[in-house]
Amino acid sequence: MSIIESLNWRYAAKKLNGEKVSDENVSKIIEAARLAPTSSGLQPFEMVVITNQELKEKIHKLSFNQSQVLDCSHLIVFAAWDHYSLDRINHYFDHYETERKLEKGFSDGYKNGVSKHLTALTTEQQFEHAARQVYIAFAFAMAEAAALRVDSSPMEGFLPNELDELLNFKAQGLRSVLLLPVGYRDETNDWQVHLKKVRKHTNHMVHYIK
Repeated sequence: MSIIESLNWRYAAKKLNGEKVSDENVSKIIEAARLAPTSSGLQPFEMVVITNQELKEKIHKLSFNQSQVLDCSHLIVFAAWDHYSLDRINHYFDHYETERKLEKGFSDGYKNGVSKHLTALTTEQQFEHAARQVYIAFAFAMAEAAALRVDSSPMEGFLPNELDELLNFKAQGLRSVLLLPVGYRDETNDWQVHLKKVRKHTNHMVHYIK
C-alpha cells in the first residue's frame, strides 16, 4: 500500500467551498495524528477541533484573514505542552503500563533518563521539543486527509499568543503551534487547483552512501 498517489493529489488549498467533511472522516484524520510517533511516545500535544463559526471568525482575524479558516468544514488547532513536568511524563509511563497490563514497563533507569533530560531543558526548549512532535502528527493528519480526498491547508501564519488567550491554552499548560483547516477545494476560485505540483527532483535532495 502506498500513499504516493494521494500525496500527488494534495496541495495546500487556498480556497475552500464550505462543504462539510463527514464526522467519520474527521475522526480518521484525528486518529492518524493520534497514532503518529513521538519522542519517547510522550505525545506532548493536544488537538482542538472547531466548527463554531463565530469562533472561527475570531481566529480568522488572528490568522491574517486567511479565508480557509472561515470556509473550512473543521478547523483543527494543534497545541503543544508548554513544558514537561514529572507529572506529565509519569502519567504517560503509568498509562503505558496500564494499557499493556504490565507491572513493570520501562526500566527505572530509562524513565529517570527521559525525565532528567527533558526537565533539564529551559522552559522554551521544552516547548520547542514538544512542538517538533506536533509537526510529525500534523503530517500524518494531512496524509490521511489526502488519502480520504479531503483538502487541508497547513498554517503557521497566525498570532499564537492571541490564539492561546482566546482558547484559554495557558491555563491548560498548552501553546498553539499549527492550524489545519480541512474541507474541500473550491475548483472555481482557487487559482492553484490545476497547477502542476512542483518539488525538487530526487537527485537534487537524496544522496546515497554505500
